[in-house]
Amino acid sequence: MPSVSRASRSAPPAEPPRVGETLAALRQERGLSLDELSRQAGVSKSMLSQIERNQANPTVAVVWRLSNALGVPLGELLGGERPTGPTISTVAAHATPGLTSPDGKCHLRILGPIELAGKFEWYELTVQPGGTLDSQAHEPGSMEHLSVLEGQLQVSAGTEKSPLAPGETARYAVDLPHAIHNPAKTVARALLVVLHPA
Repeated sequence: MPSVSRASRSAPPAEPPRVGETLAALRQERGLSLDELSRQAGVSKSMLSQIERNQANPTVAVVWRLSNALGVPLGELLGGERPTGPTISTVAAHATPGLTSPDGKCHLRILGPIELAGKFEWYELTVQPGGTLDSQAHEPGSMEHLSVLEGQLQVSAGTEKSPLAPGETARYAVDLPHAIHNPAKTVARALLVVLHPA
């Protein structure tokens, strides 16, 4: 039998990267349905489902669109490797960004991560006596959830108004002009959550 030289030996073909498990984990961490990720990435729902079940290996172009939609590096999906950094990240109080209303009486501490802006936002709201946080209409289907921690606040949305005492929560549509006002003589604090339509 003729000998086979090392140069003529062919290594077995490498298996294509299996990105399904990583893709499913990232999608679920971000609270995205298959439909939502399909729209954001421009990849069909059926293809996403097949990829997650490891029944299809996506092209690099598809992985690139998915990584952009999920906000992760391309290699994280291709290699199936998650970041090795700490599992808990903290933001120091002085590093938490904030916004102040034009009258200087309302201050919002931005508690949510920047990558969720425009989708799901939450804030710590402080309103000085007599202060009003006026807002223009958001996109149709947007909602706010305001929970008073201290003091008193009054919410108005369109022509409706509702007073809020400590411990109470108001949920209201914000696809019309709306405002949060402190009618009392003491400072009010609240948590404000804004939900935008998918």
